[in-house]
Amino acid sequence: MTHRTAIEEFTDERPSLDSYWRALILFGRNVASYKFALGQSLLELGAQDRELVTLDELAVPFSRHVCRHLRAVDRQGTSQRSKFLDACRAHNAGELSEDDLIETTRRLGFQNVIDAFHVLDGVEIDQRFFLDERSNRGGIRLTDQMYRLLEEAERTSLTDETESRWQLVEAAWDLNLPRQLLTVSYDPDLQSLRTVGRRRTAVAGIRGALNGYQKGVCFYCYSPISTDSSTGSQAQVDHVFAWSLGAVVGNAPVDGVWNLVLACGRCNGWHEKSDRPPHKRYVRRLHRRNEYLIASQHPLRPTLIAQTGATANARAQTLERARVEATAGGQATTRLLDQAERLPAPLADLGPHTVRQGHSVGADRSLSTRPAMCSHVVSLTSPEAI
Repeated sequence: MTHRTAIEEFTDERPSLDSYWRALILFGRNVASYKFALGQSLLELGAQDRELVTLDELAVPFSRHVCRHLRAVDRQGTSQRSKFLDACRAHNAGELSEDDLIETTRRLGFQNVIDAFHVLDGVEIDQRFFLDERSNRGGIRLTDQMYRLLEEAERTSLTDETESRWQLVEAAWDLNLPRQLLTVSYDPDLQSLRTVGRRRTAVAGIRGALNGYQKGVCFYCYSPISTDSSTGSQAQVDHVFAWSLGAVVGNAPVDGVWNLVLACGRCNGWHEKSDRPPHKRYVRRLHRRNEYLIASQHPLRPTLIAQTGATANARAQTLERARVEATAGGQATTRLLDQAERLPAPLADLGPHTVRQGHSVGADRSLSTRPAMCSHVVSLTSPEAI
């Protein structure tokens, strides 16, 4: 899956404003942290019902977010020098006043990021979350799309997703690694991602890192979930292939990022208490999610490749191997594994579907043998599986 294909499939799968927003944040080829800072600022200003925002006003949250991240990680881009970042460092050191920082941000902080914010893979998207009115009004104008985004999607989750992506990217910069060499592991106690190597550092919360690629819904039933711990719908971290299968399944670590998804409380509770292998439908969906992460140049890309394989076909075979092992109770035979190696990569969900009592599906209308867990879920199944 190419970068362009991943963007198109991600936005077309369930077209919505949050899909376009998440694509801008999650599929960018980041060489500096300015898009993240602008994204956080837009979410903040949009929640205040701001419309016309002057550059001086935009500079306040923008510089605050950059200064905050500079205090944690001094490197905030691939370029060696930046007068704007130097001004933020001077402010953090008490050497530059707040007023001078705002003035410097107005002059230097927005030189490229406003023009590039709506660009994905060299192409401007149709949906605009702000209009550039610097030449005639001295700022930007938030659009109806921005306000609708905040009405339709949860701001806390969008903020957490942006923060997690920013933290993963800056972790690679801090370690002086190209993004393709950053590998991380999951810490189940802290429910966070940690860098792998001599410096084991917590870099991002797992919920924020994964939620955007699930578009804020449960992996299994597509009911809304949140990254906010203060809500009753906070996402739970779930192993698609059960942790009880052992430390390794399909020759991949069961605690690996490749096997972790976010689920609503009901689905997670059912899945945690069940030793059943995941249905093929969920294996296909997990493969597609992982391919989105890899094709988007996500900082988790090298981790997923290291855990499951260098090619899409190899990664599909890893998941099929894991499914066969799980089906055989963790003791798959050589014959079954050989058969799994010859199976085609599971790149698509099932085809047309018909109604059948007693089965539940997510919003993508593909088969689930899982009992219905959320009241709004439609009961459907697939004739191919009958």
